[in-house]
Amino acid sequence: MNGERLRINGHLAIPLDEIELSFSTSGGPGGQHANRAATKVEARFDIERSTVLGPRQRQRLLDRYGPVLRVSAADERSQMRNREIALERLAVRLREGLAVPKARVPTRQSRAAKQRRLEQKRQRSGVKRLRSRPSAED
Repeated sequence: MNGERLRINGHLAIPLDEIELSFSTSGGPGGQHANRAATKVEARFDIERSTVLGPRQRQRLLDRYGPVLRVSAADERSQMRNREIALERLAVRLREGLAVPKARVPTRQSRAAKQRRLEQKRQRSGVKRLRSRPSAED
């Protein structure tokens, strides 16, 4: 988090006012503190209404996550720490969603590799043939 922006990558930083945070009680053990303190944090980022996303970025995120991306954190007992964790998880998800997969370059098997493979198959076939019962002709 840099100032009032959440840094996603070198080209994108989202203003924190575009991220809606809500707080609630965390489930699980913890006694009185867990039952009363609103330490669980949910961060919501509206992809459709964001002003900082370009058209390609928006479409890529919409295809992957839908109109709203939600993450939550209830790992710690501190609301502030859970807030940091939730924002970091949001940044990671956005980073992953914006990553452009490398185009696969089809490769061809070399002639030598093909010959080695066929030779191994012949050898294996021979081993299996030797294991079988001799026929009546043998």
